[in-house]
Parts: sequence; structure tokens; C-alpha cells
Amino acid sequence: MNTLQTRRSFLRSTALGGALGWTAPSFLAATFDQLHAEAADKAVQTATGKDAPILVVLQLAGGNDGLNTVVPFADDDYRRARPTLGLKADQVLKLNDHFGLHPALTGFKSLYDAGQLGIMQSVGYPNPNRSHFRSTDIWMTATDSDRYGNLGWLGRYFDNACAGADPTVGVAIGRQSPLAFVAKKPTGVALENPDSYRFAEGESDGNSDMVGSTRFYREMNATDTHAMSGDSVHTLGGTAAAHTGSPLDFLERTAMDAQVSSDQIRSIATKAKNQVDYPAARLATDLKLVAKLIAGGMPTRVYYVSQGGYDTHQGQAGTHPRLLTELGDSLKAFLADLKALGQLDRVLVLTFSEFGRRVGENASGGTDHGAAAPLFVLGGKVKVGLHGEAPSLASRDLLNGDVKFRTDFRAIYAGVLEHWLRTPSEPILGRKFAPVAVV
Repeated sequence: MNTLQTRRSFLRSTALGGALGWTAPSFLAATFDQLHAEAADKAVQTATGKDAPILVVLQLAGGNDGLNTVVPFADDDYRRARPTLGLKADQVLKLNDHFGLHPALTGFKSLYDAGQLGIMQSVGYPNPNRSHFRSTDIWMTATDSDRYGNLGWLGRYFDNACAGADPTVGVAIGRQSPLAFVAKKPTGVALENPDSYRFAEGESDGNSDMVGSTRFYREMNATDTHAMSGDSVHTLGGTAAAHTGSPLDFLERTAMDAQVSSDQIRSIATKAKNQVDYPAARLATDLKLVAKLIAGGMPTRVYYVSQGGYDTHQGQAGTHPRLLTELGDSLKAFLADLKALGQLDRVLVLTFSEFGRRVGENASGGTDHGAAAPLFVLGGKVKVGLHGEAPSLASRDLLNGDVKFRTDFRAIYAGVLEHWLRTPSEPILGRKFAPVAVV
């Protein structure tokens, strides 16, 4: 069979071909949870989950330096390991007599004082991997470090707990759905701008309908999983295959369901207006859109956003404060907006980074790939404070120069699933982890 010709015939003869062109160069939709034959029988799905708890997952891509985020300023081992990058007691935003937040995290400090920030210490997993891509895979699939999974932990949540849900049960803000969303029954969408998330009538190139079809096909099959900014990782989507089935199946299901959801998303995005000013930063812009979709009544249960640049091998003293300022100020605005919109108690934000950094600074004014690091939960109902075992930086307690993990990240996932999303965690995570109390 001529696969390319089959694809072209499909594009010309179905609703996708009838659109004549695709005007969303930033768009990449994941396939949803219906096959084409099912989608043909009904135009829309019943919206669900509008009053349910919402999870916002925020990826800090590149490996955030946990020790200069939640700073053990009173630890002699910290000061010895970081003679240049180490922060002193009079520089940090103190949480207690031993730990403080980086001075750039004034947004986080205000959230902490308001009872909207919980800090999980020493989070990681056994036998840590220092590769950006492999460790990201592990976090996104929630598998052991010696196993490879092709389904995301959120995808397994969609499969186990969201049967029959609206296609937009998962929304990723960006060019590509994350590996974490990959499910047996594909679902979820990825978008950067609701206005571009649509079909358009007419193609202005003056060429045949093949031009629009080819452009669409290339966009749908884009494989850009990360972008680099200098030496810093911008975003990581994981390396496992994003979809199963033939390319034609992928295109067909996506085309049918994209028509169902595009008008819905653009309509909902106009229903609510943000109530606070956000900083001028990409992360803030993404969170601003999420707040509008939540307040507008989207049935989405999980939103996914990403902030990159945390691969601070050199010049960390300049890069890291900028990133943390953006992180803290963006989330402060987001939570204030949700509160003003009457949605704060419905939302839990969970951050993760693929690893922390080494305890010791390097000769380039930076830090190299490490292991365990703090993880943050934010929202109106979080368990505020410092939780878990604090990292020990004594040489006898390190693992090849890295902070040892004390809390398995999957135990936090279990807490999110059971205590927030209200679903059993064992079928999703593959085995039982004692849930960490996040709310």
C-alpha cells in the first residue's frame, strides 16, 4: 500500500481535507479517547468535571538547583561546598532557623506565609539517572529507573479514572503533549493560543490542496521535544513514543476530535477575564491562560505547563535568580487570580524537575546534574510548611556527591491521586506507595 498516497487521500476526502489549510503552526493535538468510527456517531461528548478538583503540573525543565532554592543556610557543609554560590543567612527569606528561600522567591514566601505553599524535601527515586531525557522519562512515566514505560502516569490516570470524559480532560500549554499524558486510549490536547487552535477556511498559497495537507502533516508529526537556550534545557517532553497505532489512525482521530474541541476551547477562553496583573514572562502568560480556562468552565482535570532553562552548568548566579523570580511571581499572580475568580480551592499545583544539582559548585560558576531536590505543592488547600526529611550534606550521607532521596516522588503522586483527584493510586502507579499528604 502506498502509505503517503493513503494519507493524502484521507486529507483530501475527509473533514480535514475540507478545511483546505491549517493555521496553527504552534498546534499539536494528542489523539483523544475515541476512534474515528465512534467520533462519527456523535458530534460532541458530554462535558464532565467542571466542578471537580483540578491538578496543574508545572515542569521545571533542566534540573532545578534545589539547594539554592530551599537553602540550608545554617549548614556548614553547604557553605563549604559552595564558597561562591552559597547564600548566607542575611540573604535568604527565612522559613525557620535552618532553611530559607532564595531571595528571588518573594512570591513563594508570600504564598508560604498565606498558607498556600507546601515544600516536600529530598524528593527523588532509587538509583537516580543524571541524563535529562532518561530522568524526565522516569518522572513522567512513574517507572523504576531500570524499566522503560510507554504510558505516562497522567495518561494512566485518564485511562483508569476518566472514561467517557471530554477530550479536553487534559490540556498541555505548549507545542506538544508531554509523555506524562500518553495513554492507552489517547486523550488530551496541546495548545499555545486558543485563537490558533482551529481549522481555517481557505489557503492563500495558490497551490493545490496538497500544500495545506502537507503542511498539516508536517506539523502533526513534528518531533521537536525540546528547545535549547544557550546551554540550558528549555523544555523536555521525554523520549518514549508519544502515540501508538499507524500515522493514518493518528491523523484521522486527531482531525475528527480537533473539530469538536477547537470551538469549545476558543469559546471558553473568552468567557472569563483575569482579575489580576501578571508579570511579563512566558510562564505567567501560560498560567494566565490556564486561569481563564478554569474560570470559563473547561471540563479539564489536568493542566500541564513548563518553564525551562534550569540546566545551570555555568553562570548560575545570573540565571537562577531570574528563573526563580519568574517562577515565584507567576505562581503568586496565578493563585491570586484563581482566588479572585472563586476557583482557588479547586486547584492544586504540583511542580517537578527531573533532578536537582550536585552539592558542590563547579569551576564554571554553576552546578552539575544531581539527584534529589525539593518539590512544591501550591493551592488553597495544601498542607503548608516543610515536609519530609531534610537533606543531609555531610559527605558520609551523599551518593556520589548527590543529595540522597528520602521521599519517592511516586509517593507524592499517590497522595495527589488519592487525596486530591480522589482515585486509587495503585492501578495507576503499578504498585502501592504510601501516599504523602499534600492536602
